[in-house]
Amino acid sequence: SGINAEYGVDNTCQQLVINPQQFDVMVMPNLYGNLVSNLAAGLVGGAGVVPSKSYGAEIAVFEPGARHTWMEMQGMYVANPVAMVLSSAFMLKHLTLHDAGDKLIQAVKLVLNKEICKTRDLGGSATTREMTRAILGELHELYA
Repeated sequence: SGINAEYGVDNTCQQLVINPQQFDVMVMPNLYGNLVSNLAAGLVGGAGVVPSKSYGAEIAVFEPGARHTWMEMQGMYVANPVAMVLSSAFMLKHLTLHDAGDKLIQAVKLVLNKEICKTRDLGGSATTREMTRAILGELHELYA
């Protein structure tokens, strides 16, 4: 389903919170996409964990899925790198480097599931560097 002109973006967002399973793929203009992707990010853990992939006729873009600016945290190195790492994994898979992409995704899942390291947005105190090192540590083990 997508945003139906009959319901509007506000009702779609409400429905996304109440019953997200009713949606599979959502296609909408950029403005609505930003609103809905930020809401959806909040439902699954926050802007720091949601990757994104966008495809055009001749290009593909891989980036964090939600726009969340923490200007007051700039330079403090506390951003969660997971969304960017997962976006990179999607890019690897797009480039047919499936094993590398899958291992990177698996390393992230191991860190998150084992709660080895958590940044502030996940209720911890780890820095960007500490989270990145935890992911790299799991990745190293997967390649061992």
